[in-house]
Formats: sequence, C-alpha cells, structure tokens
Amino acid sequence: MTNNVKEIFTTVSAPPAPAALSAKVRTLAPSMTRSMQLVAEAVAGDPAGCAALTVTGLAELTGTSEATVVRTARILGYPGYRDLRLALAGLAAQQQSGRAPSVTADIAVDDPIADVVSKLAYDEQQTLADTAAALDTVQLGAAVSALSTARRIDIYGVGASSLVGQDLAQKLLRIGLIAHAHADPHLAVTNAVQLRSGDVAIAITHSGATGDVIEPLHTAFEHGATTIAITGRPDGRVSQYADHILTTSTARESELRPAAMSSRTSQLLVVDCLFIGVMQRTYDKAAPALSASYEALAHRHTPRTGR
Repeated sequence: MTNNVKEIFTTVSAPPAPAALSAKVRTLAPSMTRSMQLVAEAVAGDPAGCAALTVTGLAELTGTSEATVVRTARILGYPGYRDLRLALAGLAAQQQSGRAPSVTADIAVDDPIADVVSKLAYDEQQTLADTAAALDTVQLGAAVSALSTARRIDIYGVGASSLVGQDLAQKLLRIGLIAHAHADPHLAVTNAVQLRSGDVAIAITHSGATGDVIEPLHTAFEHGATTIAITGRPDGRVSQYADHILTTSTARESELRPAAMSSRTSQLLVVDCLFIGVMQRTYDKAAPALSASYEALAHRHTPRTGR
C-alpha cells in the first residue's frame, strides 16, 4: 500500500452466497473483458448446465480459455473455479425450487399506469434483493465500526447521489453523530482537507468515476481519514481511495428508467444498513439522542386546537 493508492479490497471477504451470483454478474459484467463477459453470462444464464462442467468444459463452451474462466470466477468473488461450481449448483437448486426468474419487461411509453406501478415495483424489489445478496457484510461491518467511533463524518455525492448522502447525514445527526453531506464539490474538498485519523469520509457514486466525488475522497484519504465508497462499480477509480467498498446493484436501465432512478434504490438500502448498524453499536447513546430529536419536533406534528 502506498500513500496515494491502496489495494481495492483491504478486508478478507467470504465468497458470495449462491443467490448473489446473478447480482454479481449484472454489476461487474460491464467492466469485464468481452471473453470474461461470455463466461459470466454463461454461468448466470445456465447455472445447472455450467455446474456440471469442468473448467476445460466451460472454456470450450464459451470459446475462451481455462485462465479466463478462473479469472472470471475470482472477479465474481470466488477463490477458484471449484468454489464457483459449488455456487452454481446451489443457485440451480434454488431455481428448481420455484423461485421466480430475474426477468422483467421494460416500461413502454404507452404502458397503462397500473403496469408502470407493477413493473417499477418488481424492478425495485429485484434491485434490493440483488444488492442485499451481493453486499459484502465484512466490509459493511468494518464501515459501521468506523462510523460508530468517528469524530466527524463527511459525505460526498452529486446529483441523485447527493440526495442519498443528505438522507444518511440527517439520520446520523439524529443519533448524535457529527455528519455533513456536501453536494458542492468546492466545499467538499475544503472540508476534506480538515479531516484526520478518526474521521470518516463517504463517497457515493454509482459509476465509480465521478470526479467531483473522487477528489474530496482522495483528499480525505491523503489526510488519514477512514474512507468508504458506495458504488455500483467496485473496480472504478473511486475504489483506489476507499478503505471499505460497499457495492450496489441496479435494475436494467432504459429510456424511461435512467441510472439515477435505479441506483438510488440500492444506495438507500446500503445507507439504511449503515445507519441501523451504527444505531446498534452505539445504542446507549443513540437511543436517547433519537428520542430527544423526536421530542424537539413533537409540537410540529401535534394538531393545533382552537383557531
């Protein structure tokens, strides 16, 4: 590890559960080489068939090499091809038990509003399930630990991600932590300069390549703060400066469902997981702080009498 760039994964993680495999493929395939994509698409599309193949057989089926198959397995989070085959067998068993397929139709311009509701609900349920299945709980636990003892927390995000950052900041403030969400990139950097060891900086970027988010995270990293990335691209540039990486999944994008919509759902789930984790770790202090905030606002929610 150097002062400028660190290894992407700093904590040893367990292989993904079988249910996470399809989510991993959807999340990581865009950043893979074409040959790796062929392997990933094959195992996600026919887990039962691929589970029966040796590494040589899968390489022949996909027109790739044994080395490519092994590299793909490792990118998907498995130590080797044997571990991937076990996950494929587990996924095949789950599918045979009657689980609904992860397929949905795009929203069309002339869809009735009832169909829009159904399709959006299905897509968001699938996005949440994919994110939960693929979320690395070891990384999540480490992030929760850092937040629970942080002197100060800075959160960076732009566009739709800034709204998610504001949501996390206000949650943490209500349980007594000092947290600020910065949507202005200039303010984000000038605040990041003030961070030190014992502070935490969180970057939220679906693409993993948003410069206005990466710059303050890099600055915070350089000044010794613990850094966290919430991203849909764990191999993206933001990960170079993240001590802990929390990967999100998204629904398939379309003209009527842009990335900002599909990524927000999974980001909010990760934010809620962080908040509940911190609440659990700091309950003796967090619970009274939350109660005090409710009491301070109670008069604003009580119906007025008289006039």
